[in-house]
Amino acid sequence: MSIVEERPLREDVLPPVEPVPDELRDRVAALAGLHRLVQEGPGERATATQHAKGKLTVRERIALLFDEGSFTEVEALRRHRATGFGLEHKRVHTDGVVTGWGAVHGRTVFVYAHDFRVFGGALGEAHAEKIHKIMDLAAAAGAPLVGLCDGAGARIQEGVTALAGYGGIFRRNVRNSGVIPQISVMLGPCAGGAAYSPALTDFVFMVRGTSQMFITGPDVVQAVTGEVITQDALGGADAHASSSGVAAFAYDDERTCLEEVRYLLSMLPSNNRELPPAEPTGDPAGRRVDALLDIVPADPSRSYDIRRVIEEIVDDGEYLQVHEAWAQNVVCALARLDGRVVGIVANQPAVLAGVLDIHASEKAARFVQMCDAFNIPLVTLVDVPGFLPGVDQEHGGIIRHGAKLLYAYCNATVPRIQVILRKAYGGAYIVMDSRSIGADLSLAWPVNEIAVMGAEGAANVVFRREIAAADDPAVARERLVKEYRSELMHPYYAAERGLVDDVIDPAETRSRLIGALAMLRAKDAPLPSRKHGNQPQ
Repeated sequence: MSIVEERPLREDVLPPVEPVPDELRDRVAALAGLHRLVQEGPGERATATQHAKGKLTVRERIALLFDEGSFTEVEALRRHRATGFGLEHKRVHTDGVVTGWGAVHGRTVFVYAHDFRVFGGALGEAHAEKIHKIMDLAAAAGAPLVGLCDGAGARIQEGVTALAGYGGIFRRNVRNSGVIPQISVMLGPCAGGAAYSPALTDFVFMVRGTSQMFITGPDVVQAVTGEVITQDALGGADAHASSSGVAAFAYDDERTCLEEVRYLLSMLPSNNRELPPAEPTGDPAGRRVDALLDIVPADPSRSYDIRRVIEEIVDDGEYLQVHEAWAQNVVCALARLDGRVVGIVANQPAVLAGVLDIHASEKAARFVQMCDAFNIPLVTLVDVPGFLPGVDQEHGGIIRHGAKLLYAYCNATVPRIQVILRKAYGGAYIVMDSRSIGADLSLAWPVNEIAVMGAEGAANVVFRREIAAADDPAVARERLVKEYRSELMHPYYAAERGLVDDVIDPAETRSRLIGALAMLRAKDAPLPSRKHGNQPQ
């Protein structure tokens, strides 16, 4: 027992409790008021001006992007510290960019969003540091990054510090490339060096009528070249979606655009260490696709729309086409098979007979690289007569551009399945993920023709002298074409030599793909140890 007598403490001998000062409550109330002002932005007049241009405010855009109530803002009270040219009297909170994170379909996504109402969304030192911060957080958390771009470029009053801010963004774009999905949503102007950040990201979305991208604007173009052109014609959504290939997607309004961004995010993994999210589907894995027997003509010279084939094969006929309006002779799309995301590359016989050219090769190569970076299996639907001939193509570098697609496939370690629908001629057959460059499986329909060239061209080369010496060259040519086709181009020629794994009933294409992809789910194909390859440019 302690020798010290223990007594209960009495309330009246305790030190008096100081009441919480009213000042703290006042400060909390002031803080809440400040946050309300930040949320409201620079005022009703600026908001009305934004709306008058057909554009939403930055907060309205964020609300459309994220699941309701999930957005958390960081550095909302940040202000610039620049002086000169009157900037010291215009120190607005957020400094023209809202940054933070939220949930899209329940998964974390980071965002930076320009506020055109503040300094025209122009980038200064503090503005750039906020973007750097959120890019670093996205990389650390392993979550996608979305940029809602509506800014006037570098803040001229801040000089070189603004340019350095862009440099920090570009460096992070490259460092995060292939690590986390990066999406740029163009909702306003983007000129000069600022356009390079979207170009470094995985996907660019644009809105018709309100977003433009260009390195030099119409005035400079006219002054230097004498060409007269509008902003929209020079760098609008349709120009970049159909001519330059800069924009992967173009939409008529911001709401539709942001809804499609959400849809794209639902098909991408959070980072390169994860698989894309799987979703339950009511579309049976074993469903036969008898409609394919009527969609695809057996005659290799007849056209059809490959998108109808894709619709029949994938879950519920739903797919997201990337670069839909650019290089339309090849189709690149994200879809699901048995609830799991796949990337589809397909020749389009309805456009230029499905040949590969410079733009189609670039488009498909970029898509293959993206799928490989983010663990998305590849399905290649082949119906290709070869590479597009012509002086423009040769002088434009079809060799190196075609090599980009070849490099992308050869370097890809995700599951890869080739399906040869009809013709597959020459180097284009090899480039379209043939077994010889590493496809895990090659399936073919019973009308496939795999050869160096078409039977007519081959017969003219192989039997040139015999045809010339014949009494009736036309009859001799027809006979020899049939002979060549029957001996070297019949549907089972490649299968007999192990270059096609199986010749299948087209109606079984869906079920065979799903079964093969399930088998390949745990595929492990490590690349050689190296810093990086030197891919064709």
